[in-house]
Amino acid sequence: MANAIKTSMAGNPVYPVMFAIGACHLLNDTLQAVIPAMFPILEEERGLTFTQLGLIAFALNMVASVLQPVVGYISDKKPMPYALPLGMTSSFLGIAGLAFAPEYWMILVSVMFLGFGSAVFHPEGSRVSYMAAGSKRGLSQSIYQVGGNSGQALAPLISAFILVPLGQTGAALFLFVAALGIFILSKISRWYKEQLEQEKLQKVKKVLLSSLPEMTRKQIGIALTLLLIIIFARSFYVTNITSFYIFHLMEAYGLTIQQGQLYIFLFLGVGAAGTFFGGPLADKIGRKNVIVMSLAVPIPLALILPYMPLYAVLLLLGLIGFFIMLSFSVTVVYAQELVPSKIGTMAGLTVGLAFGMGAIGGVVIGILMDSIGVYETMVVVSFLPLLGLVGLGLPKDRKIAAVK
Repeated sequence: MANAIKTSMAGNPVYPVMFAIGACHLLNDTLQAVIPAMFPILEEERGLTFTQLGLIAFALNMVASVLQPVVGYISDKKPMPYALPLGMTSSFLGIAGLAFAPEYWMILVSVMFLGFGSAVFHPEGSRVSYMAAGSKRGLSQSIYQVGGNSGQALAPLISAFILVPLGQTGAALFLFVAALGIFILSKISRWYKEQLEQEKLQKVKKVLLSSLPEMTRKQIGIALTLLLIIIFARSFYVTNITSFYIFHLMEAYGLTIQQGQLYIFLFLGVGAAGTFFGGPLADKIGRKNVIVMSLAVPIPLALILPYMPLYAVLLLLGLIGFFIMLSFSVTVVYAQELVPSKIGTMAGLTVGLAFGMGAIGGVVIGILMDSIGVYETMVVVSFLPLLGLVGLGLPKDRKIAAVK
């Protein structure tokens, strides 16, 4: 551990910590993935409407969305190493409640516990990723984010192979996932605390070098607004696919829940690969270029998706998933470089907004599906990636020299 600290302070990456926090992100988001995975089960077993399912997604993601920037802001002023295992403990309680909740309101309360755990984990986890990154900022953030997206990608498999056979109580199996996360995060928290002590002793605070040109406060505000519009479009669209597209596959193509969930798994699995490649690619060709590419390429694919035969749906979902998630880690790093003195706040804002947009998207899509139908909703949502073209207005970044 001492060697790891010396390496980190020298500006070189600490790979064991980078991979450990990425693995914990996988565990954390696997717990969250239980929620959308349970939607078809709750619709069948509990008779919930699409609007009620949307409100469950809203409760989960809104708690995470609102609290993430708050946690990030507080930890920028006073880092909280042991908040990580405490957040996972909240998720443990949420999963326990979800598995055995007999009433709708109890399900809502349980997912709020999961949302709180996520709100604590994401900004602090992103900070650990930054501290361990050294000069490999894009790679480190990609490892961290691909862990989370891989966890989310498990949702269809959780639904098909655990919740469909076992029902709502099958969620109790994920208490073991939460317990493992608490254990690993306790170890990471000790490393985190030692890093802070080293910085204090040396009286040196790490400063994030920015690849962006010097800008006025107004220019930074405009750039952040454009970035948040991009996150809105991406998150809203991804929520549609991960939580509600299964109903389109069942209605339009006659697939079973298990068959349909495998299509969603393809979207999320290939999307996780896109997340991993996005960071290193941005280090090579620029963050703005990757952000614009991420939303521009899926535009024609998303527009034709509702009209395609089933064999073409498989190919289109894979391509859309890869490109739309290419910018997931890149938008976090770009925001941090816009405001380099607020690492935790920017991580909390960007990732938190993704949750918030997912929350709003879940409610809006649920209401639309109840009002105008499943297929018609898929057509409306297919236009969302067009909003990503605002990325053309982002300031262009430049390559920065590696820290020696």
